[in-house]
Formats: sequence, C-alpha cells, structure tokens
Amino acid sequence: MHITQLNRECLLHLFSFLDKNSRKNLAKTCHKLLEVFQDPLLWSLLKFHSPVELKKDNFLLGPALKHLSICWYSERVKVCNIEDWMKNSFQKDFCKRHENTVSDFLLDVCNRCPNLLSLTLSGCGHVTDDCILQLLKNCPKLRSLKLENCVQISDHTLEAVTLHGASLQTLHVDFCRNVTRAGLDRVRAKCPSVMLRADRSGDMIPDSKPEKKLMLEKASRKLVQL
Repeated sequence: MHITQLNRECLLHLFSFLDKNSRKNLAKTCHKLLEVFQDPLLWSLLKFHSPVELKKDNFLLGPALKHLSICWYSERVKVCNIEDWMKNSFQKDFCKRHENTVSDFLLDVCNRCPNLLSLTLSGCGHVTDDCILQLLKNCPKLRSLKLENCVQISDHTLEAVTLHGASLQTLHVDFCRNVTRAGLDRVRAKCPSVMLRADRSGDMIPDSKPEKKLMLEKASRKLVQL
C-alpha cells in the first residue's frame, strides 16, 4: 500500500510525528502530501531552537497556532544578551545579524495567529517591550507568557500585562534584568489571579541606569579591598 492511499486523517497523524524539515521534504514528493503539509490542523504547536529556523519555509503560521516556543541557549547566541558596553567589535557584528529576527517573526504572529494560547521565549535578546505589547493586544486569548533571559524586557511589559492581559493565567519573567521589584508588585496588585514568577529579576541591576558600569566598578573595588 502506498502512503498516498491513506486517508487525510491518517496522513495528518503520520505528519504529526515528523519534525518541520521532514514534513517539508515529504510534502515535496507529491501534490496530495503538500496539501496535508498545508493543513492548519498540523500547525497548532511550533518550537524553534535557533534564529535560522525562523527564516525557513518549513512551517505554517495561521489561526490554528495555539502554542509557540522560541528558545536557544548556544554560546554564540548568548552574545545577544551581553550588555552593549561589554561587547567587542566582533560580538557587535555577530549580534547585528540576529537583530529584529525574533521581533519581526513575532509581529507576523500578531497578524496571523490571533488564537495563540501560550508563548515561551528564552534567550531572545532583541525582543522588545513594544513587541510583547502588540502581541498581548492581538492575541487576546493568551493564557501563558514565559520570558527567560530576554534582556530588553522591562516594566513596560509588566504594565502591558495589566492593561491587555485579561486572559493571562501564567507570567514568567525569569532573569529579565530590566524588570524591577516595583513593576512586579504592580502586577501582583492589579492581577492577583496571575501566577507570577520572576527568578533573579527584581534583584538584578537594570541596564537602563547609565551609572550601572560605575556601580559595578565600585562593587568590584570593594571586593578587592575586602
């Protein structure tokens, strides 16, 4: 029996076990399998593990998308989370290649995936508060927002949650060093039903303070004296 003789339900089930590249390669073999690849039911969940994956054509964005995860932890990508004043010319060059990659992708999600229920971002150093604001506005059903080590995220995102996160049940802002205790307290006060987690966020020195470098140097000198 040839695979194309299977009904659509069986083909969708088989495709569900394949990764994005395998699905795309199989879809290239015939028109019927291409139609299965393009079925929105196949794309309710998307996971990405590198910036390059966001630029490929091996997935489908649409109203069927419910769960989205963009997480990467490689040593090279960590460069994007280093503060600008600490980067050498090579690091700045490398970082420039990733600039706007995730933000542009998420704005596309805003326009095409209004039924999104959960979003997880980890190590996405160029995601901005404005991007999360647009996402909260355009995806009113969002229940879970998990952000980890997204260095540009600040209290503005927390404020957006209080204004536009009516459906939100879970909020994580772990290792987001520009999130402050005051911002976290406002979320707790205005959204008491939201499960809030902020490991190592409110206690970290925010980048937004111009005197940060001086503070770090003073702290370093004190340690030496001790």
